[in-house]
Amino acid sequence: MRRAGDAIRELYRAEFSKMVAVIARRFGLAHMEIAEDIVGETFLTAAEKWETEGIPPNPAAWLYVVAKQKAIAHFRRAKRHKNKIAELALSQPEMTSDTEPDFSAPGIRDSQLAMIFAVCNPVIQSEAQIGLALRILCGFGIDEIAEAFFSNKETINKRLFRAKEKLRAENVVLELPPAAEIAVRLESVLRVIYLLFNEGYYSRTQNVTLRRDFCYEALRLGTALCEYAPTRLPQTYALVALMCFHASRIDARENHSNALVLYQEQDVSLWDRGLIAQGSHFLSLAATGEQLTTYHLEAGIAYWHCVRDDTQEKWRSILDHYDRLLKLQYSPGAELNRIYAFSQVHGKTQALAQLESLRFPEDRFYYILVAELCENVDKPRARASLEKALELARTEGEKHEIRKKITALQN
Repeated sequence: MRRAGDAIRELYRAEFSKMVAVIARRFGLAHMEIAEDIVGETFLTAAEKWETEGIPPNPAAWLYVVAKQKAIAHFRRAKRHKNKIAELALSQPEMTSDTEPDFSAPGIRDSQLAMIFAVCNPVIQSEAQIGLALRILCGFGIDEIAEAFFSNKETINKRLFRAKEKLRAENVVLELPPAAEIAVRLESVLRVIYLLFNEGYYSRTQNVTLRRDFCYEALRLGTALCEYAPTRLPQTYALVALMCFHASRIDARENHSNALVLYQEQDVSLWDRGLIAQGSHFLSLAATGEQLTTYHLEAGIAYWHCVRDDTQEKWRSILDHYDRLLKLQYSPGAELNRIYAFSQVHGKTQALAQLESLRFPEDRFYYILVAELCENVDKPRARASLEKALELARTEGEKHEIRKKITALQN
């Protein structure tokens, strides 16, 4: 029999953001904290009642009903007592079925989309945008966000508070922008979703290589944009395709030691063929229009990485995509990946010469690549590079895998 506590934990992650978005949209972005409190109280009520009375047949619907009742009661009470939110309460008409929080499927979708655009408003800093996205759009706890950013609860709470205050000060309204403005605002929205996915796929959390929940929440938000006509644009499709392709290899990308499994060592049978097919579908939709974005190029690279056979066509295409990507937007990580692709096309000796001609920051992946490119011609250097990578490794799983490479060099 399913336990009430397990059900509540699952529902909290799935429903928290929806409920906050709907309530905040109904009563105003200025009262986001009140919306969070109401939703939190709803889950506490569920914990108390479900433990003794059992889980209701439709637990999500039960939560929506209770949250709606609590929201209406709160704002009616505020209106009567003329407390700190009396001004808002007095401006509202008496509650009717038309003015209650709308927990219908379209109401939830529209509220979440409106919240995405509010959270991704450029008036707040990028890191705060990601923090708000994790909290408000994905239902992550403060502890989880603090761990992801190598920070503490107090710092994260202050950062989120300042971000919310900025949204209030700028009078940001929780509503979808006019259609004419969406294309401009969409750039910030896609960027935050992209960064959220990367936060999970290349996790900075201690002793965690992957944060699958971050990846899947980002994919969910991107898919929601694809279902809304004004945001159903080539760059949106390209980003969702990119995330599908990467997500398809998540199970193969991490081993039982929580260490990153390099591409050439992954178990192909663990790749999710359904997500690869979904990614291919979105990539074909992204081919419309005239704009070539970094999402298009990264999605193309990710597509070819879902083709296991190491053909010259595959690696030449990947190399070409990296060449074009670096012209649009340079990053050391993309440069390292390009050199690996270059080695597959032109050989390790030429690739190593290219790598040595460039300057990179201290990075474990740089030293791992150096070791791979010179392991057959200069084992002492390869070993020294792996020793340096070991010093820079961030998780015990990574250190375990690097030690295995060092041992293999000795054999």
